[in-house]
Amino acid sequence: MKLFTNLCLALILAACATSPTGRAQFAFMPDAELNSMGLQAFETLKRENPVSRNTAQIEFVRCVTDALTREVGGEWEVVVFEDRSLNAFALPGGKIGVHAGLIDLVDNQHQLATIIGHEIGHVLARHSNERMSQQVGTKMGLTLIQAVTAPQTAMGQTAIGLLGVGAQYGIIMPFSRLHESEADMIGLDLMAKAGFNPAESITLWQKMTQASQGPQPVEFLSTHPSHNTRIQDLQARLPRALQLQQQANAAGKHPRCFK
Repeated sequence: MKLFTNLCLALILAACATSPTGRAQFAFMPDAELNSMGLQAFETLKRENPVSRNTAQIEFVRCVTDALTREVGGEWEVVVFEDRSLNAFALPGGKIGVHAGLIDLVDNQHQLATIIGHEIGHVLARHSNERMSQQVGTKMGLTLIQAVTAPQTAMGQTAIGLLGVGAQYGIIMPFSRLHESEADMIGLDLMAKAGFNPAESITLWQKMTQASQGPQPVEFLSTHPSHNTRIQDLQARLPRALQLQQQANAAGKHPRCFK
């Protein structure tokens, strides 16, 4: 019993972490395990969903992604999926997917950086780890880890959903509103540090709001904070982000990514 207690205590201590915004987290999954799951899930998605061959779109997305990921380091792979829905995602292990429909919606590099920065924010804050940690330790734990390679099954869909991929690839497992708001703040600072104009984030979310009023809801927004709340929060943080952009521009960071 003493050994068991000590092991539990060690697990709890190991699970205590802090997000980039200073929020206390409980995430005990090994990051290497999550990275492996992200890689497996991404390979499955590429195999089972059409990948865009549009050179202009691919270069545009890669240009924006490269500018953002230079700020966080590591190796990142980005793929444009030939999907008309307005969506994007990032997975542990440095994998980013962007839908062609989202590229059509944005007006410029700054608006695309808003979305991709938000998704990178989920990865930097280890949101998938937090969600997966809630499942591991139950009877689903090991099965979830193994199930990412079989997304056709209910368990496989749940596993991929927990990693942060949307409903068109499986069951929707939305990040909490706390996670979404945190990713907004991390993404806003990240795009500013890369030299993008953070003020365009407001325009982007206004465009997404308008798009969501159509016959079908925009999946990217379906589980997020209310549009007004999101925009108000971004506006409140905008002065700080604009200072970060000014510092980035002064350091010679001027992204030039053309749609």
